[in-house]
Amino acid sequence: MFKGFRSFLLRGNVVDLAVGIVIGAAFTAVVTGFVTAFLTPLLGVATGSIGDFSKEAFSVAGTTFPYGAFLNALISFVIVAAVIYFAVVLPVGKLQARFEPTEPKPVAKTECPECLSAVPVAAVRCSFCTSELAGRPGFPAQALQTR
Repeated sequence: MFKGFRSFLLRGNVVDLAVGIVIGAAFTAVVTGFVTAFLTPLLGVATGSIGDFSKEAFSVAGTTFPYGAFLNALISFVIVAAVIYFAVVLPVGKLQARFEPTEPKPVAKTECPECLSAVPVAAVRCSFCTSELAGRPGFPAQALQTR
């Protein structure tokens, strides 16, 4: 019973995913701290707010709306999303594109005058009927020049 669970946990995918989640949470905490400590106070200075902009709020009918805290969360999200996109998504996409197999270019073909099968233009013999192709009527003269 526990053997299957242990093998599931020790597979590379689960461990990698767990490490990624922990590092992502730590990185998010660092970015949130940076935004709270530096960016929103600078935003407060730029807009003329006194003190920390993250504490800014407005009230409607006795209900307080802390829009400064929302701006903190929004700025943190944008920074984390930008770092993930530019540091992970773009490089992995380029790496995958580099290692994807490319399709070969199509070879120009002509018909064999003997069996009417499609053979490459540069062929000297037909791969189907094995007749010589170079110099035959109806066969391109460039076949001899490419060899």
